[in-house]
Amino acid sequence: MTSQTHTDTRTATAPEGAVPDTGARTPEAAGVIKDARRRIDDLDGRIIGLVQERMAVSAVIQRERIASGGRRVNLSREMEILGHYRDQLGRPGTALAMTLLELCRGRV
Repeated sequence: MTSQTHTDTRTATAPEGAVPDTGARTPEAAGVIKDARRRIDDLDGRIIGLVQERMAVSAVIQRERIASGGRRVNLSREMEILGHYRDQLGRPGTALAMTLLELCRGRV
């Protein structure tokens, strides 16, 4: 017999029917993790849907502002949004808000 060291050779996508490795040490913990990951996947789907909705609403605002002779981007409004996200989520909230603003700019 030869001695082998364990090497994880799995890919990010498990074969159909395979049980994903949750890193849990007990079946109970694995079940909790699996359920929580399903909830995260659901939340991520809802967040993406909300971001897409935000992009559509932002496009309406930009079109109306431009049609009435205004600018596409309102920097004072963007500063309000950045401040709100920072106040609610801390410094990472600012980065999140910047990403949202970037996604919503110039889609008219």
